[in-house]
Amino acid sequence: MSESIYDFSVQDIKGNDHNMAEYRGKVLLIVNTASKCGFTPQFEGLQALHKDLGERGLEVLGFPCNQFLNQDPADNGAISQFCSLNYGVDFPMFAKIEVNGPGAHPLYSFLKQQAKGLMGSEKVKWNFTKFLVNRDGQVVRRYPPTSKPEAIRADIEKLL
Repeated sequence: MSESIYDFSVQDIKGNDHNMAEYRGKVLLIVNTASKCGFTPQFEGLQALHKDLGERGLEVLGFPCNQFLNQDPADNGAISQFCSLNYGVDFPMFAKIEVNGPGAHPLYSFLKQQAKGLMGSEKVKWNFTKFLVNRDGQVVRRYPPTSKPEAIRADIEKLL
């Protein structure tokens, strides 16, 4: 059984493989994103956190997901371009994944086990669910999509 987030590998939006151990010693905010969602403007707040707190050790990691009402149907290239052009996103974006069900990425299975949602549910309910991970690779907290990035800034700063 995996003991930390560093036990997983992911693929970036350009198709390159990465081990999560690359982020050892950083505070991570891991978010499942979508380009056509009511919460999509949160990219702005996520980018602001990345810009303001990145030098102190925060990494925002975006994982596009199309499991919620087909709100991110484009391919990885188009998603990357959308995020960059519309929101100036320059934090790491990864290849589109599934966060629920039998095809859920192992990283997300781990995140959900470590920080359960409302009433103990593991299922990710919607786009822009956020997981906060400390510098030791331990999942500290899950935030619902309605939690705006700026509203969780204080929690992030406590870990930096």
